[in-house]
Amino acid sequence: MPNPSWHVPRRTFLRGASAALALPMLDAMGPLTRRARASDSGITAAMPTRFAALYFPNGAFMDNWVPKQTGPDYELPFSLTPLAPVKSEVLVLSGLDKPNSRQGDGHYAKTANFLTGFPVVKTTGTDLSVGGQSLDQFAASRIGQQTPLPSLELAIDPVISGIDSNVGFTRLYGSFISWRAADVPMAREINPRAAYQRLFGAKDNSGLPLSAGPQLDDAQSLLDMALEDARSLRHKLGRDDQFKLDEYMDAVRNVERRLAFHSQPDPREWRPSTAPNHPDEPAVTGSENHQEHVRLMLDLIVLAFWTDTTRLSTFMFANSVSNKNFSQLIDGVHGGHHELSHHQSQAAAIEQYSMINRWHVAQFVYMLEKMRNIREGEGTLLDNSMIVCGSGLSDGNAHDPNNLPILLGGRGGKQFTTGRHIASEPNTPLCNLYVPVLNALGIKTESFGDSTRGLNLT
Repeated sequence: MPNPSWHVPRRTFLRGASAALALPMLDAMGPLTRRARASDSGITAAMPTRFAALYFPNGAFMDNWVPKQTGPDYELPFSLTPLAPVKSEVLVLSGLDKPNSRQGDGHYAKTANFLTGFPVVKTTGTDLSVGGQSLDQFAASRIGQQTPLPSLELAIDPVISGIDSNVGFTRLYGSFISWRAADVPMAREINPRAAYQRLFGAKDNSGLPLSAGPQLDDAQSLLDMALEDARSLRHKLGRDDQFKLDEYMDAVRNVERRLAFHSQPDPREWRPSTAPNHPDEPAVTGSENHQEHVRLMLDLIVLAFWTDTTRLSTFMFANSVSNKNFSQLIDGVHGGHHELSHHQSQAAAIEQYSMINRWHVAQFVYMLEKMRNIREGEGTLLDNSMIVCGSGLSDGNAHDPNNLPILLGGRGGKQFTTGRHIASEPNTPLCNLYVPVLNALGIKTESFGDSTRGLNLT
């Protein structure tokens, strides 16, 4: 018989051999006195706020991206039509610029500083500099100690080195948006199984991942290892918490099944492609099932936020200058992504370029819908999150860093008023958006990067 007065410590893990599955927020985790007050006065315990940045390369065709109307009564343009089911949960932000990217030709001076706002030092060597910490790492240095993982960095493509001789930049700049310091990029995980292991593998008593210890083979399931502990815990929980635990375990099981399927021996999975590319572009990379690879990574971010394993994450759909061919994913698209972004005002290329933009928006919506369906306190996981989706340049044909394609999903702990198109004045720095993001994370500041003031999102 569940005991409604029984208390579960916040950092409780379902344990088994080599497994330590973090739990989602349960009612039983709130302090008993606070829970009693909540039932008497309507006060609820504050939920943590999370932030993720989803980056797609090569910009967007802005005529098919920016709504013609501002405010709540705007019509979704072609590239944003997937937003329809979550329109009330999203801010469309136009007019945001990256002034410090204007002096660098090509993509790299626009990608590497997506979350810093500072100038990118032009170099063909290893003397990198993006001017300072990225937004996520600035936040991690202040709140990262509150979670087992300070931050989570995921991507699809492996890091590309070498020199882009067209613009005189090292290609390393195109592989990173998360920077611990101006010259230190954060390593990204591109294998979803390895990312899952990092989140839910062997941990010490404080919940931190062990640097060494037993690793899972493809036949093992962390959930199966922890199932006995889960069943024991479930009998002690109230009905609502039992439902939350069951929902969480179903989600973990779903991810594990998909990971198992994509872990079958296949030299094509999660490896660079050998397909030919433009003579001065890096090889096309990624798994054969690109959409499933992307969605597994997004699901892992959702699990990490749901369990409060981390509150900060970044994800790169692809490296800068990616020429990924979307012909197997999108009917009517035939060319490579980067090639189509240089559309030269040709209608057929613009249509395909915009269809790729729409595909990226659809993946963003997939993540938001997952988060909206997870109840947390008096709201949802999405209510308590901020998910930025965008690119470091606008029209790829001109490599323009002005009027960037930026979406913001979630209410930042119910601090933002969503369901609107906000058009900023020209020359408004993108970092003006990052000021209210930091404040919503509990990091009080009036400036970040090259910001001039905080964007009003209330």
